[in-house]
Amino acid sequence: MQVQLPGAQPFPSDGPHQGDTGADAVLAGLDPEQRAVATALDGPVCVLAGAGTGKTRAITHRIAYGVRSGVMQPQRVLAVTFTARAAGEMRGRLRELGAEGVQARTFHSAALRQLQFFWPRVVGGELPRLVERKVQLVAEAAARCRLRLERTELRDLTSEIEWAKVTQTVPEDYPVALRRAGREAPRDPAEVRQVYKVYEELKRDCGVIDFEDVLLLTVGVLEDRADAAEQVRAQYQHFVVDEYQDVSPLQQRLLDLWLGPRSSLCVVGDASQTIYSFTGATPSYLLDFRLKHPDATVVKLVRDYRSTPQVVHLANGLLAQARGQAAAHRLELVSQRGPGPEPVYAEYPDEPAEAEGTAKRIAALMESGVRASEIAVLFRVNGQSAVYEQALADVGIAYQLRGAERFFERPEVREAGMLLRGAARGSSDPMLDGAREALADQVRAVLSTRGFTERPPAGSGAVRERWESLSALVRLAEEFEAARRSAGLTTDLTGYVAELDARAAAQHAPAVEGVTLASLHSAKGLEWDAVYLVGLTEGMVPITYAKTDEQIEEERRLLYVGVTRARAHLSLSWALARSPGGRAGRQPSRFLDGLRPGSPALRAARAGGRGAPPVEGVRRAARSPLKCRVCGRVLTEAVERKLRRCEGCPSELDEALYGRLRDWRAEQAREQGLPAYCVFTDATLVAIAEDAPGSIGGLSKIAGVGRAKLDKYGAAVLSLCAGRSPEAETGLVPGADPGDIPDLWDE
Repeated sequence: MQVQLPGAQPFPSDGPHQGDTGADAVLAGLDPEQRAVATALDGPVCVLAGAGTGKTRAITHRIAYGVRSGVMQPQRVLAVTFTARAAGEMRGRLRELGAEGVQARTFHSAALRQLQFFWPRVVGGELPRLVERKVQLVAEAAARCRLRLERTELRDLTSEIEWAKVTQTVPEDYPVALRRAGREAPRDPAEVRQVYKVYEELKRDCGVIDFEDVLLLTVGVLEDRADAAEQVRAQYQHFVVDEYQDVSPLQQRLLDLWLGPRSSLCVVGDASQTIYSFTGATPSYLLDFRLKHPDATVVKLVRDYRSTPQVVHLANGLLAQARGQAAAHRLELVSQRGPGPEPVYAEYPDEPAEAEGTAKRIAALMESGVRASEIAVLFRVNGQSAVYEQALADVGIAYQLRGAERFFERPEVREAGMLLRGAARGSSDPMLDGAREALADQVRAVLSTRGFTERPPAGSGAVRERWESLSALVRLAEEFEAARRSAGLTTDLTGYVAELDARAAAQHAPAVEGVTLASLHSAKGLEWDAVYLVGLTEGMVPITYAKTDEQIEEERRLLYVGVTRARAHLSLSWALARSPGGRAGRQPSRFLDGLRPGSPALRAARAGGRGAPPVEGVRRAARSPLKCRVCGRVLTEAVERKLRRCEGCPSELDEALYGRLRDWRAEQAREQGLPAYCVFTDATLVAIAEDAPGSIGGLSKIAGVGRAKLDKYGAAVLSLCAGRSPEAETGLVPGADPGDIPDLWDE
């Protein structure tokens, strides 16, 4: 049943109603709490905003309302957040609302601009070069300390140095600060202290600075030079801080220097989404905001416009078990959407089965009409992605790894940008052109010269990926035009090109097709129609190195963030063993107790007469362990299981057959517009070339060759294995009985 607070709107519009003018037009379509945020122009203001409640919408409308009403001058407003993507999104929304000129930046970006301006005057000379990746310097510092570090140890040590710097801890004080924080060092604290000290010396010797130095040096300049601080305060008179629960002590110190004695500050955050304390972030500044500012206006946003009541109910239930300071201030979300499907809890015998089952369910969901770009698989650590990449590739589903190639760096997007820029320059009267023809139609016409069509090509490979990139630009034009019109602003091709340039600078990319694979941390700030939370076992969620109560609670909040990424479809799954045939000793995450069917708390609730939530359980028969056909070792890795041998064991690869298979696969991929891995992965081709099966039964035993691929490619592959040219038509070899082919999903 849909639940709404009084005065709620199921889906507030994104901007002012067409035809409205002036400051009040910005308020149209806001719910009562969002309107309270937008009209609270006298600081300080604290907005406690739950997931999916429209916090970015509220604060951007507040800025736009302040600008349109004359209370704020756009060039006097600084809005800060924590990622370039979030800052880019904020700038885009402000432009749509007619509040151009407002600075929306990350803490580091804003500080770097100020440091570049003041350094020649305060210190003299050019600012030292900024090192974007400090790991090489940390490695050299470790070597000078005669420490030999593995790659993971080096990464952990680098993170530890970053934590020390954002908490303003100098090398000499590191061991004491470590004990006070209740933090476990990746190595002996004395070793970390020494590496940290040598790292700082190396930077000075090389004349470079790191990202943490940008904040530290800016703080130093503003504290030491009153004239510099006054110049910054004269430039920026109104401050907005998004994701305030993620502020570190160093960032808060910088914010205090920016603000000075004034109170025109609006902060927005949710303590229940504090998931970066390992980097020095703390929700205490958000939770104690009213202690520091007793006269603050406090507004709570709890109307969830993102997720269905079923998803919200699970999210609320997850936090209801939480403990600690953040839990005491949790927000009870109220869904503003209609009902949707119940969350699915799925248990599998092993990790490969979990990945294969997830891929199969994603394929079924896509067949029902959900787009690949609206589906995500989220896991605790990046190392879990490989088995899901393999499983999706095996069923022909394209995917994208979060943090992979940037949208605006793709060749087709760069080419499209050049064409659109040229078209905008070639128009003698862009405003008139825009009046004659819709912006999106103009963009379609330009991109049609490079292959854009209204209907997508078949398949999901390189050709489809190119089309999806161009299609994303068309959709962006439609959204840009609609937003500008609703704000009462004009639209033309020149303005759209400027929007693309601004988004490219901020890496604020539109959505593209492909299932997203991402860690829970990197999923923060994003949302999808369907989310698959995988690997939810003790030791993974919560992670095994979470020891203290506060660390455990942060792991709970991390799962909460994952749950609240889903709009409608939500799946939570776990595997009882790492590999097929392994000991089924794993337990589902403790965070699911009281929520999942079969959990002790839920059984107690049933005994007490309370109903259990409906659930679609998924359980598969355990499979025998797969052993290396050469040395007999039990195989655990996805690639090894494909090959049916250890990667280091001798191979019986038929090089000539492997070459024929690769050439044939490339041709199939070109014809169907598929990525090569959607035909067969490299590991599957190697396995085929090693076995050289002579029958459909033999081919079906190779992992990655399921029934669908046997139907489609079986005859051609067997012809290649026999040394013959593949037949013109693909499919089963003549005479094969489809009923004799095992369904690999049900092994």
